[in-house]
Amino acid sequence: MSELDIEAPGALERYLAERGRVPAIDSGRLSLQVLRGGVSNRTVRVRLPTGEEWVVKQALAKLRVSVDWYADPARIHREALGMEALRALVPPGAVVRLLFEDEENHLLVMEAVREPFENWKETLLAGRIADELIDQFARILAAIHAGGARRRELLSRDFSDKSLFAELRVEPYYTYTASRLPEAADFLRTLAAEAMEASQTLVHGDYSPKNILVHDGRLVLLDHEVIHLGDPAFDLGFSLTHLLSKAHHLPDRRRDFVRGARRYWNAYAQAVADEPFAGEELERRAVRHTLGCLLARAAGRSRLEYLDEGERSRQAKAAIGLMARPPAEVGELVERFVDSIGEGDGND
Repeated sequence: MSELDIEAPGALERYLAERGRVPAIDSGRLSLQVLRGGVSNRTVRVRLPTGEEWVVKQALAKLRVSVDWYADPARIHREALGMEALRALVPPGAVVRLLFEDEENHLLVMEAVREPFENWKETLLAGRIADELIDQFARILAAIHAGGARRRELLSRDFSDKSLFAELRVEPYYTYTASRLPEAADFLRTLAAEAMEASQTLVHGDYSPKNILVHDGRLVLLDHEVIHLGDPAFDLGFSLTHLLSKAHHLPDRRRDFVRGARRYWNAYAQAVADEPFAGEELERRAVRHTLGCLLARAAGRSRLEYLDEGERSRQAKAAIGLMARPPAEVGELVERFVDSIGEGDGND
């Protein structure tokens, strides 16, 4: 890793001037804002004197989590490839434009989403759930999977390697959690092996409300460093986990999140109904990945910070219980999970 730290005072200004990305006369007139909250990158928003705005991301070798978790900072360059590939698949504006990348310093620069915007995770945690945004969430993922399947041969050159997926998802979510919870070990190890074997279509790998901004009523997807050719069911399980975990965390809004999770799955399934990867088997695997991720986000390396210890324990118990006899359908999974956590009235 380079010694450059873009969050250090003055470092980014000097870097941009020395690399000729901004005129030297402007380097002292940049407006910089360090963006907090990400665990795997340093991130700074830059406003130029011209009014143009960028976001600079630099990958960390040691992630900012409570347990030791290391990852190759070269993953930032997979993200750059991902941005270019995704822009050809998703609706206009759903992925921002890459401006340049620097392999030596493991950073990239992209266009910033113009203010005002909201982080969708924070919006959801505030209990504000909009049907239109749920539908967009489903349609964007469906576009990635459907378009990725059609361009699979072309995309295989850049996205066949699964080493980053193994490092950032399979190990911390499934392998690590299996080592801590023997009662779930067989389920999780089977899930991990299946995920590493699959290569049906382009998989985002980090499809989460945390990585989405809401601007002018539209979703903008960020953070593509785990993108790969794999199993679309992983993206579904990963994203459904966020909706169900918030249903758990916010009992007063549980009905809304339950409806949102069902609406999300139904909209996605309708959008990909004619695709060769769709059908009952995809839904079965999506359920299994949802259970794996629900457990991992309660007991793995990357735990959801908004769940307290009681909620984590209850969520882990519910997920493990459902693993013994996994539901065949997403709707059944939602119902049984809500019944299992047993707080408040989440049923429709």
